[in-house]
Amino acid sequence: MLASWGTKWRSSYWFVTAVVGLGIVTDLLVYSIVLPVMPFHLESLGYTNVASLTGWLLFGYSGGLVVATIPTAMLSERYNSRKAPLLWGLLFLIGSQVMLMEAPNYPVMVVARILQGLSSSMVWVVGLALLCDCTPKEVIGRQLGIAMTGLSVGVILGPPLGGLLYDRFGFRGPFVFGIVSAFVDLVGRLLIIESKLGLLESPAPAPAPTITPPIPISDTIVFPNTTDANDHTGATSIPMTPRTSSRASQPTDVDSESQEKAHLSLWQVLVQLAKSPRALSALFVTLTNGLVYATIEPALPLRLQDVWHLDSTRVGIVFIAGLAPSLLSAPIAGYLSDKMGPEWVLPFALLLSIPWWLLLIIRKELGMFIAFFVFASFSVSAVISPVTAELATVSRHIKGIGFAHVYGAFNVAYGVGSALGPIVGGQLYDHVKNYGWTIICVFIAGMLVVGLPLVLWWSGDLPLWRRLRNKLAYPGPRPQPSSTPQVAH
Repeated sequence: MLASWGTKWRSSYWFVTAVVGLGIVTDLLVYSIVLPVMPFHLESLGYTNVASLTGWLLFGYSGGLVVATIPTAMLSERYNSRKAPLLWGLLFLIGSQVMLMEAPNYPVMVVARILQGLSSSMVWVVGLALLCDCTPKEVIGRQLGIAMTGLSVGVILGPPLGGLLYDRFGFRGPFVFGIVSAFVDLVGRLLIIESKLGLLESPAPAPAPTITPPIPISDTIVFPNTTDANDHTGATSIPMTPRTSSRASQPTDVDSESQEKAHLSLWQVLVQLAKSPRALSALFVTLTNGLVYATIEPALPLRLQDVWHLDSTRVGIVFIAGLAPSLLSAPIAGYLSDKMGPEWVLPFALLLSIPWWLLLIIRKELGMFIAFFVFASFSVSAVISPVTAELATVSRHIKGIGFAHVYGAFNVAYGVGSALGPIVGGQLYDHVKNYGWTIICVFIAGMLVVGLPLVLWWSGDLPLWRRLRNKLAYPGPRPQPSSTPQVAH
């Protein structure tokens, strides 16, 4: 009885959006809640160079995420299963938290963080794929944007909660909170009904009404000569092909349920994605986004301490102030992507973000620095929603490529960026005397500049450069577009 209870709302895309968003919140919360705790715990165990050891723990998480992503994506598409991997991933997450909480030494901590990265791949690959499975493509950008706000929520809540729980309940406090959050997430994942299962378990539809066959029509259509409305001598007759149902005549996406799904090998998936400039540009922007935030993570606290002498509490407040606006930018960008197309949103977001990262070099008032950081974070966070919507479109138009495949590639790109970022940011800030922060900001702006022509050339059904080229080629009245859109793969 439980399986059929609430079938409609449990299989609805709004409920799936909420559960996937909660999964992202839980993942980032568990990831970040231990950041202010681990250095003190490592010191209590007698370790030195705790900053470096903490950095390798972060790298272990990213490494586990990247390694687990490819088999997760391939198996999810091969067996067409979403719910089971989500449940197994959450069990791995709970186990990794218990393991990290009770770890007697540093190697066990590293293994626990690797397992946590493995569990994260489930929600970022399978969760996003499940959301795309059950969401109408007309609103997929909006729903992905709403789910992606979980990233900012988890990062904002994690560190302050970790510090508060550590001070109040000791070392195990943050871990217990993370485990409880994971169990709440588990309830939501258990309630989900995959869209296909929801259709199967729904009540049988009412019988279709009987339709009277249409009156036979002539095999030709006669169009009058438009030069003289009263003279039909110049009429033109056009032969007609036999009529078929309108559903059969409409173009369909390659992943239509009526079409048998092709199972590609890993190599074939990589080749298909590598042949799609649209996919490659989206993945480069994803890598850049992961690199941006991970690069400033080790450097920003030191910059705030060196220039404005802020303590850890005030540094945390600056982080929250900078990341909070991204709660709005992701859903707004997703909505605009549905309405206008990602070919408009992505270039604008990248172009808007570039100057703010360069302005962060200025050593003036702290309030000015925070304002620049807010605008930089707001604009660069806006790229994730249209990028994920772009990848969903790529999946629909390449035979054999499923949602889990493209979001597996998304996860690898983001994981590589987030793994390299702390190394790049830490090394530059520590080893380039007096100019480390300047080089970091210029490096971030340079990566965004590189991504700008890629999205101008290849993002969207009709990229902006093609629109401009067509405008210059046809400066007069625009011809009517074809009824069948030509999609750039």
